[in-house]
Amino acid sequence: MGQKLKIAGWISVGALAGALTTVSLQTVARGNMAPLPLEELQQLAAVFGMVKSDYVEPVDEKKLITEAITGMVASLDPHSQYFDKKSFKEFAEGTSGKFVGVGIEISQEDGLIKIVTPIEGSPADRAGLKTNDLITKVDDTPVKGLSLNEAVKRMRGEPKTKVVLTIFRKDESRTFPVTIVREEIKTQSVKAKMIEPGYAWVRVSQFQERTVDDFARKVEELYVQDPKIKGLVLDLRNDPGGLLDAAVALSAAFLPENVTVVTTNGQLEESKFTYKATPQFWRRSASNDPIGKLTQATGGALKKVPLIVLVNEGSASASEIVAGALQDYKRATLMGSQTFGKGSVQTVRQLGPDTALKITTARYYTPNGRAIQAKGIVPEIMLDETAEGNVFAALRTREADLQKHLSNGKEVEKKDPEREKAREEAIKKLEEESKKPVAERRLPEFGSDKDFQLAQALNKLKGQAVKASTTLSERKVEKKED
Repeated sequence: MGQKLKIAGWISVGALAGALTTVSLQTVARGNMAPLPLEELQQLAAVFGMVKSDYVEPVDEKKLITEAITGMVASLDPHSQYFDKKSFKEFAEGTSGKFVGVGIEISQEDGLIKIVTPIEGSPADRAGLKTNDLITKVDDTPVKGLSLNEAVKRMRGEPKTKVVLTIFRKDESRTFPVTIVREEIKTQSVKAKMIEPGYAWVRVSQFQERTVDDFARKVEELYVQDPKIKGLVLDLRNDPGGLLDAAVALSAAFLPENVTVVTTNGQLEESKFTYKATPQFWRRSASNDPIGKLTQATGGALKKVPLIVLVNEGSASASEIVAGALQDYKRATLMGSQTFGKGSVQTVRQLGPDTALKITTARYYTPNGRAIQAKGIVPEIMLDETAEGNVFAALRTREADLQKHLSNGKEVEKKDPEREKAREEAIKKLEEESKKPVAERRLPEFGSDKDFQLAQALNKLKGQAVKASTTLSERKVEKKED
């Protein structure tokens, strides 16, 4: 059991995130490997030699090998990936919730970079940057024409190095430079607040290394504000997933002790595993059990409080584990739209100091044995994005839409001509929306007073009328034929 837990603690189930692996898991994989196909390997060597000798211009041998590995792994499924030095560093940053930069959450507006919010205590926060400030330049480079990713890369860098941001502040009608010294930033994956007296909202945007600690701390703060919370909304919309142990811990905060949260099944014996609502499945040190402390601090209130979980097409993997477990035990009512459907587990195996392989090693199943892969979790109550209907929902890609996606081993999703029709209509709507001013065409921020789905969740908690969707329906699957 101890060895399995060491392996389990470093498994990723996120659409975008993961973690390091253990050597023992890699060793088992090698032990079970069949003899190598020599004829095919000889062909590979022959092709490599021909490209090296016959191609129109010289090619880099290391680059050829790297590209061959990348292509081989990418051919498996959309989530397996070979990490070179650069991509492995970015991957590790996403998992840890740490990066070196200035400390702002950003979006794009009219070709400029808009500050959504400075991260509390970050260099940007200390420098006085504000929500809705627009960044027009990073050092001497105008951001107009840069993609969001390109702008982010320019703002990140080495610790203790300087970057100059040119800021346009609308409400003051002025432009000014701000010099910021980069430092390690710890991102916040959990937000929480009292929406109104007696009703709380907790949003988890990704399952990272610090998520469980942050969740426990913020929920405890809510109960200090109001010890008699009458209802709670757990918001997992657009949560792409992350670390498996964090998903198990978050589920356990609301469930009875020792019940099954999720099971996994794959080719390796170590991938056939059951995760339970018990500290040994998420505790990273003997003294660190934030969920146990939270349960004690709230007197077990979190395990009884009426609970709504909001999900949508962007809720994937680890967030689907939480939603599926709470739904199977009838602990929460799920509202929103059918989730992404990523029911596969990725394990990251380090190949060298700076390279690694992220490979799909198992499928996961809810406590009732439901396979989520390429299907997702279906809420009890379907909700549109706004009071006027859906704006972009039909355009969102789900697991079943991805090329080379795994089946769930039992069923395949039916092709739906109505969905394609809905996508065409959504594209027309998007074109119409794009002609409107930015403030009018963007969907309201999650957790704001204009968040239609959150308002319906509060209505449900209060026993009031809910405006359910009249157009959304489950994307059906059919039995897989052998």
